[in-house]
Amino acid sequence: MPSPPPEDASAQTTDDGLTPLLIGLLKLCSMIGDPMKVGVCDPAGASTNEVKVVMALAGEGPLAGHDLVHITAMSAMNVSRAIAGCKARGWVEDFNDPENRRRRPVRLTSAGEGAYRQMQPMLHDVAQSLLGKLTQRQRREMSHLTDLVLRRIAEWEAAHPHDQTDS
Repeated sequence: MPSPPPEDASAQTTDDGLTPLLIGLLKLCSMIGDPMKVGVCDPAGASTNEVKVVMALAGEGPLAGHDLVHITAMSAMNVSRAIAGCKARGWVEDFNDPENRRRRPVRLTSAGEGAYRQMQPMLHDVAQSLLGKLTQRQRREMSHLTDLVLRRIAEWEAAHPHDQTDS
């Protein structure tokens, strides 16, 4: 029989609402993957990780694998597999960085750019389903708060460096 928590365990919690908010964000991050898989990835015939790589490259331009690990929050192995899958589809190709010959970025091919364009209506449908009932003000607020949290995550990561290859 498990032992009960120490009596002072409740004294360690606070009533500022931050922990439930964090748990809600974690749940949101976990659950948003299913609508993306069903609404975008499956119709595009691609894995979730391949779509993440395509979206990152479309938004950022050529990136090395370690950059994709950071941007997508995927493990190095999953990024490598997603790049291989995208290469097999003709969506991604190696790119020589003239400023850093040791860096090995990849970039979208014209077929990859086309695949990304074809995903846009599907992305919009998922966005409409999940966010369409928000008012314009709520959308602006959510966008602003999302940006703030993303900045805080970047600050936290800078203050707590770790080897992301173990992710």
